Amino acid sequence: MPSVTLVTSLDGPDDEAPVLVLGNPIGTTRFVWDRQVQALARHFRVLRLEWRGHGVPGAQSAAPKGPYTIAELGADVLAAANYYGIESFAYAGVSLGGMTGLWLAANAPERVTSLAVCCAALTPMPSPDLWHARARLVRAGGMDAIADTVVPRWFTPSFVAGHPGEVEPVLGMLRGTQPEGYAGCGEAIASMDLRPLLPSVKAPTLVLSGALDPAAPPWVGAVTARGISGSRLVVVRGASHFAHWETPGPVTDALLRHFRATA
Repeated sequence: MPSVTLVTSLDGPDDEAPVLVLGNPIGTTRFVWDRQVQALARHFRVLRLEWRGHGVPGAQSAAPKGPYTIAELGADVLAAANYYGIESFAYAGVSLGGMTGLWLAANAPERVTSLAVCCAALTPMPSPDLWHARARLVRAGGMDAIADTVVPRWFTPSFVAGHPGEVEPVLGMLRGTQPEGYAGCGEAIASMDLRPLLPSVKAPTLVLSGALDPAAPPWVGAVTARGISGSRLVVVRGASHFAHWETPGPVTDALLRHFRATA
């Protein structure tokens, strides 16, 4: 399948500042990075994008019939960079965004100058069957069919109970996603195995894990970091799968330190 034209936005200095591409978790929009963008855009031109079938109503990327693959999503990122005339870029991704970043760094090493992978699995967790089941559910019943089961995996119970106003915007992103886009991206996760790619990643790499993440536990981050020569692992205390949203300060600081030194 050829790459798909994505909805994108480019923020930050209008000069020769390095470019930082941000990749989102499945079922969210580029605004899931709002807690990092202001700080990052002081130093980088920040390119955000919407995966296939993702985005806000009226500004969504196309959702061709799935399944998709991680390689196709990576090709979409390269096409978005090409659209802006960007030859090389740093890249940070959470969950699906991090999985795609690993593929990019291994398969387009001349394009990726530096990498940060946050809360990203290497194989479908807990199993491919779960992702195929989610794809069937949303195709049959829309996004509400999975909302109640997915969001508790994104945040710690204490955050959900204590900060409902901060959970609701992310839940709205999920509910606004096109079912075919979510299903196709979920099938990309179901079919992936990124472990063989790790030795091919040569970009300076930061691996971030949420200490309480059930979807990509810290041991997965440790396997990722061990597989990439010279990489560094940071475990974010008190955070679940959406560490960048739940505990934005430590994640933003870690990203800035990494990219200002390596991008």
